[in-house]
Amino acid sequence: MSRESFRRDINRAFDAMSGPASPALSPRVRSALSQPRPRNTGPLWMAGLAAGLIALIIVGVLVVSNFNRHQTSGVPAGVASPSPTTVATAAPSASPSALPSPISPAGPYTCAASDKTNPSAPLSAYINAVRTGTHAGYDQVTIQFSDGQPSEVQIVTQTSATFTESPRGQAVTLAGQDGILITIRGADGHTQYSGPTDFKTNYAVLVELRQVQDFEGTVQWALGLSHNACYAYTFLSNPTRLVVYIQQ
Repeated sequence: MSRESFRRDINRAFDAMSGPASPALSPRVRSALSQPRPRNTGPLWMAGLAAGLIALIIVGVLVVSNFNRHQTSGVPAGVASPSPTTVATAAPSASPSALPSPISPAGPYTCAASDKTNPSAPLSAYINAVRTGTHAGYDQVTIQFSDGQPSEVQIVTQTSATFTESPRGQAVTLAGQDGILITIRGADGHTQYSGPTDFKTNYAVLVELRQVQDFEGTVQWALGLSHNACYAYTFLSNPTRLVVYIQQ
């Protein structure tokens, strides 16, 4: 059924129902029915408005969530988090190896022979102690006297560790490759001294110390060295002692 046929059927039914009592009513109804029906647009624009509101709510939720996430990480929104940088640390350079000091507690080292005399020496300087030691930069020999300095001290270096025992004249070889011979004149090495006469030290340079003579006022101590080395020496007091420093 078309729209026009439907309108005619309604007009006829209306005429039958209204009757002749109200002749003016029929034209008004017909006029209303003949006008074009407006589109039912109400629900459509309401639905569109609702959809827009929902979209705005979703966008707002996303914006707030994104803002909170950036705030939690400590980085402002829209700013890229800086990547950690690696700081290059320079490795500490190896310290140069310590070189032997050219100065000993007694002064500069020497490799030449030396001789020291004492005009005011006692008739016999009695040895009462012999010691060895090692320190940073030097090894040490100490010969102690009970009654003052002897009349003469002579120190000589040599390129071997072989010495001659006196008075027997027998050759004796100490540990090491080189040596130093300490000769003390006007001394006695047996009356007051009863300690060892052969020290195996195994120090950096001084590897052996041995007495090779104690006869007729002359005492000799031989030093076996691991390599050729220079020395320095001095006399210290209270008690009187000869201290020889061997450079390492």
